Amino acid sequence: MTNEQTAIRTTYFSIIGNTALALIKGFAGFFGNSYALIADAIESTTDIFASFLVLLGFKYAKRPADENHPYGHGKIEPLITFGVVAFLVFSATIIAYESIQNIQIPHKIPKPWTLIVLGLIIIWKEISFQIVMKKSKQTNSSSLKADAWHHRSDAITSVMAFIGILIAIVFGKGYETADDWAALFASTFILYNSYLILRPALGEVMDEQLYDDLIVEIRTKSAQVKGVLGTEKCFIRKSGMKFHVDLHAIVNSEISVKAGHDISHKLKDYLRLKIPSLGHVLIHIEPNK
Repeated sequence: MTNEQTAIRTTYFSIIGNTALALIKGFAGFFGNSYALIADAIESTTDIFASFLVLLGFKYAKRPADENHPYGHGKIEPLITFGVVAFLVFSATIIAYESIQNIQIPHKIPKPWTLIVLGLIIIWKEISFQIVMKKSKQTNSSSLKADAWHHRSDAITSVMAFIGILIAIVFGKGYETADDWAALFASTFILYNSYLILRPALGEVMDEQLYDDLIVEIRTKSAQVKGVLGTEKCFIRKSGMKFHVDLHAIVNSEISVKAGHDISHKLKDYLRLKIPSLGHVLIHIEPNK
């Protein structure tokens, strides 16, 4: 299975899971007198739309390179990530606003059984986070990473809701708004996670050099190719799930142009064989003297 297929299947997993949880949270919050659960349902609903956005991005990024896009369509991924972050910020804002409104309105203490619902939700969302994050690392997908953090932020809001409801139930009258305060506190976590997701995606768009480990691997593998005496400059930029490389390779200054050309092709083919995540590899030959 290709990275693109893995990413698409993982996104379907997120869509199905978020749809089920949004319904469960909504009904449990309504019948259990818990706005924290309703706020949780709001976030899960925005997660559904965010996951659909990620899915559309993956399908577009799968398009092969063409005359207008010689490096493929992978740059759509960080742009999609920006959209996912926008959904996160939107949901955090809605949750914060509604929490403040509900804090000012007297209401009933949440039902004790809502704690059981939240406990199961927390476990499921953390499992979902681990699954999607593992797939994001496997595929080098920034969009999947953003989707994974959607699951983690959902788990955080559920933990806050659990604490708030527990306080309201244990302390009783006078603490009815504890779950509203919990929802408000959770919204700040969501905003912080939004920044953590946005920063690397922005770096990807700006072609920041953020791949030191990969550079070390490229230099190590290059030294294994016959005729390559060493390497100089190595620039990497990410596009979708692929890394495009500009590498300066040092060869014997006494060899012919054709020999240098042949070495560059062997080096390019070897790097792409040993490091499947590489896309375009441009080799510039440098003499050793």
